[in-house]
Amino acid sequence: MVQGGWLLVILLAAIVFIIWGTAKLRLHAFLVLLLAAYGVGLVAGLPANDVIGAITSGFGGTLSSIGIVIAAGTIIGFILERNGGARVMADAVLKVLGEARSALAMAVTGAVVSIPVFCDSGFVILSPLNRSLAARSGKSMALYAVALSMGLYATHVFVPPTPGPIAAAGTLGADLGLVILLGLVVSIPVVAATYWYATVMGRRIQIDPPAATAGEGSEAPERRPSVAASFAPILVPVILIALKSVADYPTRPLGTGFVADFFSFLGNPVTALLLGVFLAFWATARWDETVIRDWVETGLRSAGNIILITGAGGALGKVLQTTPIADYLGTSLAAFNLGIFLPFLIAAALKTAQGSSTVAIITTSAIVSPLLPALGLGGGLGPVLAVLAIGAGSMTVSHANDSYFWVVSQFSGMNVAQAYRLQTVASGIAGVVGILSVWILSLILL
Repeated sequence: MVQGGWLLVILLAAIVFIIWGTAKLRLHAFLVLLLAAYGVGLVAGLPANDVIGAITSGFGGTLSSIGIVIAAGTIIGFILERNGGARVMADAVLKVLGEARSALAMAVTGAVVSIPVFCDSGFVILSPLNRSLAARSGKSMALYAVALSMGLYATHVFVPPTPGPIAAAGTLGADLGLVILLGLVVSIPVVAATYWYATVMGRRIQIDPPAATAGEGSEAPERRPSVAASFAPILVPVILIALKSVADYPTRPLGTGFVADFFSFLGNPVTALLLGVFLAFWATARWDETVIRDWVETGLRSAGNIILITGAGGALGKVLQTTPIADYLGTSLAAFNLGIFLPFLIAAALKTAQGSSTVAIITTSAIVSPLLPALGLGGGLGPVLAVLAIGAGSMTVSHANDSYFWVVSQFSGMNVAQAYRLQTVASGIAGVVGILSVWILSLILL
């Protein structure tokens, strides 16, 4: 098994290969990611059968949590584009906020939605609205994609009840209410900074909103759905997922009986998104074979490409988790006494190495928990700020081994090179602004 600094060389080589294979050789990202996963595992010294096992378990594990969500979300988006509902939503948002602020509205909407909803699911749910606003305003999809993805990302890593911050708060003994409160505070400058970056890059990189499906435009329906019917396939799943978070909260505010079980079942993203599909049917003026079969089949064909690429990214992430790369980075950084910046750097190294923000948060929490007194974070608000520092690191950075990277790029029509300039750089900015905000809070509160 390869050890030491060579592990970092392997990681960097994998990233370079992914960029070169997709941008220069024009190989499909699905194949490039699988080749990278094989290469990393074998070169790092994993047994051949372990490499295959990691690839298949990573692929299956990723799709078990998000595969149906992507499929159902794509069907909802396709139907809303075809029945005119997406245009109705776009017109409603622009009527209230104006075209100049529609991208900012998506950033704020993402930040609110991602408090109870995983950022991957949130991006899938809101993609139809995002694409319609981009088309309606005539601005680049780059602006809307970065604004929405970073709005979702900020609260995903800073604000419970998403699993990462909850787990970190429990491991470090941080007060959950204070994590929520200060997490919201830290999220504000992060969303503001990444929105600024989105506006800059939106002027430099022109990406046309992806069509409902390759080679086909939206139909002009004889009657568009109402505003309420148009928003229902998106808002109802979001509300149900939020209620599940309430039902599953550690204090069990809805009890442990039928009511809690009912909302926990309906609020599962798979169930919620499937209900959204039938709400999209309901919003359509006609309900015939074209709608319930042909549109669904076309939506599934579009979803298949996204699902396979997302799964391949999960395979690469699992291989990286199986190698000693993440452990080496965490152990190496723990040797330095860097105060509030140490949890950030360890989480950032783990995130970059293996792709999952949640894994980075949970792993870093276990590493730094015994170090908190030595870091000056052992009492008062120290554990709370440590949780937020870890959250900032877990955003830094989103690249090819992160399933969110592929969800954002594929649903937004980005090629790999554009995704690195947009999603990866934006997540880096988010992480840096996040840790600087936490550092400023530590100067005031500690």
